[in-house]
Amino acid sequence: MSKYETYKPSGHIGIGDVPEQWEVKRVKNVAAIINGYSFNSDLFGDEGIAVIKIGDVKPIIDLEDVKRIIVKDISDYSQFIVRKGDYLLALTGATIGKTSEYLLDELALLNQRVAILRPLHSVKRKFLKYVIDSPKFLEFIDFECYGGAQENIGKGELGGYYVAIPSVAEQLTIANYLDDQTQKIDRLIANKKAQAEKLKELRQIEINNAVTKGLNPNAEMKDSGIDWLGKIPKHWAVKRVKSICKIVNGSTPSSSIESYWDGDIIWVTPGDFKNFEHTIGDSDSKITDEGYKNCGTSLVPIGSIILTTRAPIGNVLIASKELCTNQGCKSLIPFRINSEFLYYYVSVSSIQLNVLGQGTTFLELSTGNLSTFKVPLPPKAEQEVIAKHLQERTTAIDKLVKNIDVQIEKLQELRKIKIFEAVTGKIKVNAYVEATA
Repeated sequence: MSKYETYKPSGHIGIGDVPEQWEVKRVKNVAAIINGYSFNSDLFGDEGIAVIKIGDVKPIIDLEDVKRIIVKDISDYSQFIVRKGDYLLALTGATIGKTSEYLLDELALLNQRVAILRPLHSVKRKFLKYVIDSPKFLEFIDFECYGGAQENIGKGELGGYYVAIPSVAEQLTIANYLDDQTQKIDRLIANKKAQAEKLKELRQIEINNAVTKGLNPNAEMKDSGIDWLGKIPKHWAVKRVKSICKIVNGSTPSSSIESYWDGDIIWVTPGDFKNFEHTIGDSDSKITDEGYKNCGTSLVPIGSIILTTRAPIGNVLIASKELCTNQGCKSLIPFRINSEFLYYYVSVSSIQLNVLGQGTTFLELSTGNLSTFKVPLPPKAEQEVIAKHLQERTTAIDKLVKNIDVQIEKLQELRKIKIFEAVTGKIKVNAYVEATA
């Protein structure tokens, strides 16, 4: 890939040197920035013209699921009409900086907290797309956003972002090059993700087969008496959770009493599960001995099964340290079953556990319902063999998945580099196109 003959300082760290013949302009000079309208949410329904809210700003906008509003005359909201080819940008919260190209023929209206970036005559739409997809643009938003509980960026800050602008012909050449390059990378990423999903499916299948059918394909089978479980080896039993484990509930100390918090006792909540795989031995929040004594939670030993029983039901880990939980989790202390075997069985039983959940606002799995949950029970020695086999197999599959994740990260980084280099003139794209035509 060649470079331009001469460069000049852009005057901006985020851009660096640019080709001599390129201009450097603010976004407000090359694109109209249009903020959305604060529609009355009480008027939202299932009929009328679609209203695109911040949650609808996704790679592909689907108007099937958006809220709608009935208006007498759409021209009354003319400046908030979203047209095919517009670029939308989320302005607040966790999604700040997220962009989407609106590719539908149907007109829609733009809600507050979202902006339209509509290129002016000197900038081609396809080129602007890659400018706002550039990693430097997202870095700029991260730097400029403000707010306390919720980050925000305004029209003024967006308009101040500097863009390197080549001739219209070069803009189209660069955009066509990036279309080609990003599509190739996106296909590779999609293939890698599909490979990872197949491995994850294989992992679940292997676990399910091992904990419900055993490792001997020639074992004599019998009906388990449970529809979703089907047949199990003839020498296995089926037991309710309450007959093989002690179920321990969690609780939360009063949040208003400071002396209950920031202690040394590990206190697990459903939110902690995202930080661990297979075992858990720490938590984001910890409680003091005083806090522990003044709430209904209980310490459980190493090897206990920690299960989320609301928001969501079915996430499972094994305690690698003595710990307690809040009311969103329950602990199973095994006394007639191998911890690892039970862990693997519960890990593939999310659907069945959710069936036992109750509630209107959200599902919650009660101690009573959990105690009735049925578990296939091989002899203890066989449980240990199955658990060891699954630990080896899942470790091998997890390693393959992590390798694929690393490859995906590298491809995503390559995609960002290609966009940045092209839209700032670090590479001479037209030379590349001519050389490979």
